[in-house]
Amino acid sequence: MASSVSATGCVGSSFYGSWGSSVAGEEYSMLAAKSSSSSSQVRMGRGKGLRMQPMMKNVNEGKGIFAPLVVVTRNIIGKKRFNQIRGKAIALHSQVITEFCKSIGADAKQRQGLIRLAKKNGEWLGFLA
Repeated sequence: MASSVSATGCVGSSFYGSWGSSVAGEEYSMLAAKSSSSSSQVRMGRGKGLRMQPMMKNVNEGKGIFAPLVVVTRNIIGKKRFNQIRGKAIALHSQVITEFCKSIGADAKQRQGLIRLAKKNGEWLGFLA
């Protein structure tokens, strides 16, 4: 198999076709420039990389019949106060579910299942938008 040196200084062979010239040509220099610029953006500070915040979003965000009402209420009273009220409402609802389970004699596993079902229904209806 014969090897040849292309104009860019890269060794290519007839087996690989134009692989040698395409990797060492314009595309290689563009890739090298992109990788060096992106690595400088990631490494800011002293050995600490930039870290993305975990996104915990509702799959049905913006959907559901109550979602518009929830969004308007959040915008009116503010996100911090809204989350406080939402937390209290969720805690109250969990207590109601717990009391219900005690009254019918359901075990902890069934109680947890009911709480998960309530959360799923809340997402579906748009209360967690």
